[in-house]
Amino acid sequence: MVVEGIKKQKKEIEVIEIDKLYNPTRGYVSFSEAVEEIINYMREKPAKFYDIIVGCDSSSEDDPIFPVVIAVLRTGEGGRFFLKKVRYPRSENKKFANWKNRILQEVLISCNFALSLKEILKEKIKPFEKGLNYQFRYIHADIGEKGRTKDMVKELTNLIRGNGFEPKIKPESCIASNLADRYS
Repeated sequence: MVVEGIKKQKKEIEVIEIDKLYNPTRGYVSFSEAVEEIINYMREKPAKFYDIIVGCDSSSEDDPIFPVVIAVLRTGEGGRFFLKKVRYPRSENKKFANWKNRILQEVLISCNFALSLKEILKEKIKPFEKGLNYQFRYIHADIGEKGRTKDMVKELTNLIRGNGFEPKIKPESCIASNLADRYS
């Protein structure tokens, strides 16, 4: 059962990499074009510090949409983002038994996206390339100590940590709870 879940998650990552992402400035771009855009954005002002953050939200319906956002923030100067609306094919009949399963899926999608992006950035940004001052350590989750997700905070933040990232929750999770939320 666990092996099947891993294979299915890997399949979803592959689909995510092939599909188009939306950027308000560039329109629809491929995953690899989004990565190049992120790197080029950091190269424009290499003396600045950058945060790369992933976050996801979902719509609260039977067949939810999961908008996942990759954001690159230039300290003191705003940033850029890329958005992918993940929706499971109707042929899979993937229904979420309750809202907790949907919230869990948000975090899983964020982790999958972040892990894929981190590996690709390691390949694309050369170790000898000096001047790019960035960190990619946070995943923003649309959960918090108040409200109905309060009982899930410990487990979901541990899931994020287990994937090698630091979690940010409400009110500090603006990429998930504000930006991705606009597209859910």
